[in-house]
Amino acid sequence: MTAADASRAAAPAPSKRTEKERERNLSRVQARIASERARADFAGTLNALEDKLNLPKQAKRKTDALKAKIDRMADEQPGTLLAVAAGAIAAIGVGIWLVVRAASSDD
Repeated sequence: MTAADASRAAAPAPSKRTEKERERNLSRVQARIASERARADFAGTLNALEDKLNLPKQAKRKTDALKAKIDRMADEQPGTLLAVAAGAIAAIGVGIWLVVRAASSDD
């Protein structure tokens, strides 16, 4: 090992950057990270708004959930499902009967 090698190994090379330059570069990195986070948050917010305002998509989700609930009920409690279906059919029939009766009484 020569004297020049020993002096290089003993003392690290002085940095040409000043403390202000280091702080400025660090703040740029922090700003970039903050802007990336803000973009991600904004994209998430826009996606949530799109989902909330997209009525056909919401209707499909609700329909799928209702179908799953009915299928589960048919597997677990078929008698109850039959009673609910009969009640719904009866209610619709009574409604139609009332409309027809009201229309025919106007004559």
